[in-house]
Amino acid sequence: PGTAQAEQLLLHPDPEQRRRAPDCRHAWGLSVAVLLLLLPSAAGLHPPMMFCAPPPETVPLTLLAGAQEKGAVCLDGTPPGYHLQRGSGTGANNWLIHLQGGGWCSTAKDCSSRSNSDLGSSNFMKPILFAGILSSDQQLNPDFYNWNKVYVRYCDGGSFSGDAEGQAPDGSTLHFRGLRIYEAVIDEVMEKGLANATQALLTGCSAGGLATMLHCDDFSAKFPQEVSVKCLADAGFFIDVKDISGERTFWSVFDGVVQLQNIREVLPKDCLAKKKPKECFFPAELIKSIHSPMFILNSAYDSFQVRYVLIPDSLAPDNSWLCCKHNIRNCNSTQMEFLNGFRNAMVDALKVVEDKEGWGLFIASCFTHCQTVSDISWNSPFSPRLGDKTIAEAVGDWQCGCSERVKEIDCEYPCNPTCSRQLPS
Repeated sequence: PGTAQAEQLLLHPDPEQRRRAPDCRHAWGLSVAVLLLLLPSAAGLHPPMMFCAPPPETVPLTLLAGAQEKGAVCLDGTPPGYHLQRGSGTGANNWLIHLQGGGWCSTAKDCSSRSNSDLGSSNFMKPILFAGILSSDQQLNPDFYNWNKVYVRYCDGGSFSGDAEGQAPDGSTLHFRGLRIYEAVIDEVMEKGLANATQALLTGCSAGGLATMLHCDDFSAKFPQEVSVKCLADAGFFIDVKDISGERTFWSVFDGVVQLQNIREVLPKDCLAKKKPKECFFPAELIKSIHSPMFILNSAYDSFQVRYVLIPDSLAPDNSWLCCKHNIRNCNSTQMEFLNGFRNAMVDALKVVEDKEGWGLFIASCFTHCQTVSDISWNSPFSPRLGDKTIAEAVGDWQCGCSERVKEIDCEYPCNPTCSRQLPS
């Protein structure tokens, strides 16, 4: 699979979290069957012509040199890794660094389980295909196709931000060294040419999108003032909201991550002076302190947050809610009112961006998650559109400064006809 499929599969590595999808055929099964009969290309049976190019080569894994000596190791103590694809032509001196996503681990037990997968150990990491914003296809990715691109693997479970050690239930050591991993990988890539960049873009998806916000200003500070340095956070705008039980169940996740992994150094000092560390880990607080230009790409009905923040399995939701979290098209009017409350909370939290010069927004109302690393979401006939632009077009205009305003927030679901069923969810 390409990077899009890889990130989607890695979001929930614990099989216990992959509950069987509810039987929601009464709500939408017939319409899907009709759609597939009438539109074979929408079912993925006949890909659009623009994607008929030969498949790209896999990008090999590079393990960080001297990882143990630097203390920059994955949860199990193995060296972290990244995938580097060299740029060419006009992009030879431009660099894109992407931080992989994949949720978090907030307890020693969870982190121990995670250490037996590619989200916690490089022993399980394989070469990958680059897709979306990482693609080398000029038609698909006209603004970044020939840039130097680095895909940093995520193996710490703390958004590249922790610095501590712990003990697994079996007595083995757990290494919470995400901050050291981030710093060591960036330093190594700087030696490979990043230090000479004329343009640099830090990106990330989901937990990697959150990491992008946490590290944006530090990343920018590594370059001379004349270098164009920007950040793009995809699906990382996690909201502090109540779930269907009226409680903030997700607080315990962030609190566990922050405490277990000693996440403090990357949090805004002005926020820590007034609030608890777990509150400062939420993007609504982070963006108040970020000075570097940033583009926030998020769904106002983010499928990950709907499933794991608003309607978590721990609450044992009934079949109606299970169908709703499985697919937003199954939600009834009462449930949509609840989801619209989530959407409105996100829009309110993003109001601060309106006054930030050089920032961009693309907040569509599609039920999806992680859109930069998906060919379909990024730039295809099925891509969501705002202001008659795909995500790739909006990000490209923001990156080059070609448009005075690249801040778009969609209306409430289901107003946007470009929200295709083909989008990853």
